[in-house]
Amino acid sequence: MPEPGGAPGLVDVVRRWTAQLADTDGVGLSADRLEELLHQVVRDAVATAESAREAAIRRFSALFSTSPMGIALAGPDGAIVEANAALAMFLGGKPEELRGRHVADLGFTRRDAERLRTGLEEIAVTDVEQYSERLQLTHADDAGVWAEVTLTTLPADRPGVSYPVLMVQDANEVHSLQETLRHQSVHDALTGLSNGSRFNTLLETALSPAARDQIALVYLDIDGFKVINDGLGAGVGDQVLRGIARKLKDVFAAPDTVVARLSGDGFGILLRGKLQASEVIGLVERALEELGEPIYLGDHGIGVSASAGIVVRDVAEGGPEDLQRAAEIALHRAKEAGKAQWMLFDPELDARDRARYRLGAEIAGALENGEFTLIYQPTVKLDNHEELAAVNAGLRWHHRELGQLDSAEFYPLADTTGMTIPLGKWLLTRSLAAAARWRDRYGDAAPDVCIRLPRRLAIDPDLVRLVKDQLDEHHLPARTLRLCTDSASLLDPRGEVLESLSVLSDLGAKLVLTVSGTADLELIPRHELKVQHAVLSGGVVEALADSPDEAALRHLDQLITRARELKLRIGAEGVVTAEQAGLLRAHGVLAARGPFVATSATDDEVDDMIERHSG
Repeated sequence: MPEPGGAPGLVDVVRRWTAQLADTDGVGLSADRLEELLHQVVRDAVATAESAREAAIRRFSALFSTSPMGIALAGPDGAIVEANAALAMFLGGKPEELRGRHVADLGFTRRDAERLRTGLEEIAVTDVEQYSERLQLTHADDAGVWAEVTLTTLPADRPGVSYPVLMVQDANEVHSLQETLRHQSVHDALTGLSNGSRFNTLLETALSPAARDQIALVYLDIDGFKVINDGLGAGVGDQVLRGIARKLKDVFAAPDTVVARLSGDGFGILLRGKLQASEVIGLVERALEELGEPIYLGDHGIGVSASAGIVVRDVAEGGPEDLQRAAEIALHRAKEAGKAQWMLFDPELDARDRARYRLGAEIAGALENGEFTLIYQPTVKLDNHEELAAVNAGLRWHHRELGQLDSAEFYPLADTTGMTIPLGKWLLTRSLAAAARWRDRYGDAAPDVCIRLPRRLAIDPDLVRLVKDQLDEHHLPARTLRLCTDSASLLDPRGEVLESLSVLSDLGAKLVLTVSGTADLELIPRHELKVQHAVLSGGVVEALADSPDEAALRHLDQLITRARELKLRIGAEGVVTAEQAGLLRAHGVLAARGPFVATSATDDEVDDMIERHSG
């Protein structure tokens, strides 16, 4: 009898089962007949199995050939046996060109090839069912293409044997999108420079315990950039910022250097390696010079100036916060020194500044705790030094550790910490209260109170209401209050100081203008100010101290003549000696203050002076 299905060993199986079934009681078939029937059963079973296997092969072949996913079948050694059209197209070739190549050889770089080789080893010797990685594969044009790669296995015909399968999906768009998002997350969208987040991360890395050599940090701010934005528009401003970024990248082009945009018009530069302060300063000077060269946008040639703060130190000297703080302080000093220049961080200056800043931070508490008092500069009439014309009110701070501090020692700090307005309001209210007390006690012999308003208080919208409320509360006529200002305040481009002074003048307060030349006096008619008093100050008074020359006296006479034309009462400040006071009186000055009378006076001392005059 022929072997059913041609399968080796199948006849023996049929005969063994035939013998068993034939030997069973109740079976009426002969062994030959039973064997024939079993052969038919086996042939049907084999045919069914072959059909299912062929169908599975056809389905796999269709999936393999038509799949949009690139697929390669490899032998146990990793060499490609078959590749589908999708993989060949993705790699820019034909399927037959991939046959025989090792799967790892498809990697674009050595690192990509090692990752493929590692994946093959993992799925071969471990229980890992698949290995997935995003990497670059080699394209036919010698470029790299990004792919999501999956390695897995298919079982072979023999038990325990499997074949590697490579599956590839195009990841170029996803990778490009992710790279774009990553780039945007660490770079400034306008200039393409690193942003503040990346800059801080790199700074922390540069100061890690393993770092060596030196590090330099440069903070650079564009001076007056608001003028460009407001004058030419934000679009022009953006183009200028891009031009600034290009110039900075050109100057700071070393491999271990990072340039970042940290704020609207603020930039940071980080340098690492074996650095000398002179080298870094040279680069900064070159950058400032390059920025000054015009950037031409249409008809506009726009150049900018910049201020820079520089810190150069060993990496072991402090952390990121210390370095950033030092750069900020150096930048602040550069701006205070007049802008358009650089400043190198100086630890000794920093120590002094720390003490100053601590003082500024204590002002609010000191005001609340009653550590401030009024101090006065008496202004006397030059025809009778015993008679007070006015007192200029100021502040004195009785510091618990440093003793008595005059306003020049803390007012600039108050301006920085935002305490100028609270101090100014305290000065105004207490001064008017003192004026009311003197007026109640001494009547017409009481002096006027003169207050120099800090600029921030002079433009405060609540100032007029505050003055009126205080005058009403103390039943004071407005003429007892003198408000002193100078030409710099009057030249405020927004005119806010002028507006406040005009309103206060309309209430009845007297306006006092300190002058050092005729140009200051000309501000009065130009702005139609209701100024009653002009106070000579500065060089015009100092020139009269020791044997004044004819030019000094001629200048004095010109000022007094013009002041009289404007119907002003003329005073002087900073008068040191009685001789100087006498000379001023001889030329027409009516009143003066300074060391020839008293450098300062307390409330009680002012009371004594008033009492002596009032008899």
